[in-house]
Amino acid sequence: MAKIKQKQDPPPKLLVVMNGKGGVGKTTTAVNLAAIFAEDRRVLLLDIDLQRSATWWLERMHQAFDFSHETDISMLEKLKAIDDYELIVVDTPPSLHSQSLQAVLDLADYLLLPTPPAPMDVTALINTVKTVVQPSGIFHRVLLTKVDSRSLKEAQEAQTMLEKLDISAFQTYIRTYKAHERAVMEGCAISQWKGPNAQEAQADYYRVAAEVLRDWKRL
Repeated sequence: MAKIKQKQDPPPKLLVVMNGKGGVGKTTTAVNLAAIFAEDRRVLLLDIDLQRSATWWLERMHQAFDFSHETDISMLEKLKAIDDYELIVVDTPPSLHSQSLQAVLDLADYLLLPTPPAPMDVTALINTVKTVVQPSGIFHRVLLTKVDSRSLKEAQEAQTMLEKLDISAFQTYIRTYKAHERAVMEGCAISQWKGPNAQEAQADYYRVAAEVLRDWKRL
């Protein structure tokens, strides 16, 4: 990882992407947001998942940000003292009982909680929010991912359910496009992808990044 700072610079902000389930778009969200934020700031993508999905992707990518795989708890506890970065985006393991997850939660400034809009996925995430996220006191938003771009009804219903439970959600949905899979296979972030549906897929993540920045201004 990066060196520990020796001077009194502002600590980096810690954006943690988490969900207790796998296959919900955590790594896709972490990598794509890191790439977008790196366009005008110094960013580190930290992969703390033993499966190393983000690391596998980033080792094949020409990216404008640094990345590291780290699970050592003593190192994770020092994230706020890392020099050279304004933002650290953390891709987490699909386990709420992970020690590495707890280490970064203790330092997090913002929790981004991706989930598909299917009722079973949303219900599981609601339980996570109620039992883990809200008691932490960390600012958080749910991001609806893998949304069928031909029918937004399921996502709209999920968002309404979250609002009724007083759980904050992004206004933006991440719609399902083959572009996301192809970007991974070709070793690039969606913001670098030039194939079919590139503009639509890119626009979703740029809108999410804009919502995160608006939140930070209010925090």
